[in-house]
Amino acid sequence: MSSFTYFNYGGQGVLHPSVLETIKANYERIEQLGAYSNAANAWIEEEKEATRSVLAELLQVKTETITLTQNTTDGCNIALWSYPWQPGDHLLLSDCEHPGIVAIAQTLVKRFGISFSFFPLFNDRDSKDERVLEVIYSHLTPQTKMIMVSHICWNTGQILPLHQIACLCHDRGLWLAVDGAQSVGVLPLNLTELGVDFYAFTGHKWLNGPLGLGGLYVNPDRLDQALPAFVGWRGLKKKQLKFEVASIAYPLLGALRTAIAIESTWGNITERYQTIVTKASDLWTKLNQLSIIKTVCFQPPRSGLVSFQIADRSADKVSLLLEEEYQIYLRSIPHPSALRASVSYKTTEIDYLIHSLKEICNRT
Repeated sequence: MSSFTYFNYGGQGVLHPSVLETIKANYERIEQLGAYSNAANAWIEEEKEATRSVLAELLQVKTETITLTQNTTDGCNIALWSYPWQPGDHLLLSDCEHPGIVAIAQTLVKRFGISFSFFPLFNDRDSKDERVLEVIYSHLTPQTKMIMVSHICWNTGQILPLHQIACLCHDRGLWLAVDGAQSVGVLPLNLTELGVDFYAFTGHKWLNGPLGLGGLYVNPDRLDQALPAFVGWRGLKKKQLKFEVASIAYPLLGALRTAIAIESTWGNITERYQTIVTKASDLWTKLNQLSIIKTVCFQPPRSGLVSFQIADRSADKVSLLLEEEYQIYLRSIPHPSALRASVSYKTTEIDYLIHSLKEICNRT
């Protein structure tokens, strides 16, 4: 990481050398024990339970509510396909959802004859929680069965009032599924208190874990009603494992636990979150001092995502310039067309990013 400046934790975190070493050591261990040997299988079961336990502690839920997945979209698929959809049912999304969520909704329409629509969140991205709830309520129909939202929107960085949304849903008998890709590892979380039905997340973004491993929280009150889209031998062992299908990359389990342990050395989750907000606000303030730059949100950020636009400049081209000429890694996003900086508690190069953007903006 010393050779470049990193502002893309919301896309993929950076692996600590100890995480890489754990991956290697775990693959070697399976080979030494003998693949599918009794010893290897016993070790794998210990790894799965240990990882569920760590994730459950992180999210303040019971261990048996955690399903191991490959990524956030995997978990969102499980959640959205688990409802017993009937023709004419309605799914409500925000207009800030990731394209992966929209793709799932489009497929549900084709498969089950349901409909889906968006409630306008992007234009209310700086609104107070009460306004968000009003907009959601106004877009419910008698056919609405489930709402899917992001805890932190991937493009604006807005944090949604999940507990209030969950109360709104449950008062009306609706299910609530949440995309937690940008919130796990950023926000202090207690999913039991939030009252959500499903909460999907990944280990490879803000937790700085390996690609290919994530999780899904399933509220115990929904476990019997929810239907798995895919089934396999893992789900036959226990009812709580009904959404787990077959083999995954088991050596990644210990690597994710290693990554989570390393993150804790930077302070507890509340301290890390406060540092993220402080640094992201510093970047937001300095960006707004540049006349040619416009931040997507007009209020200081409450998360680590800071999206901004440069007048008459292609976000894709600026992202490429920053990478090739300044060794600064951030990403461009399509909706809105903008650059997105993901600020971690580890981020130290905010002034260098501002300096580089000034030089790019001054080019004719």
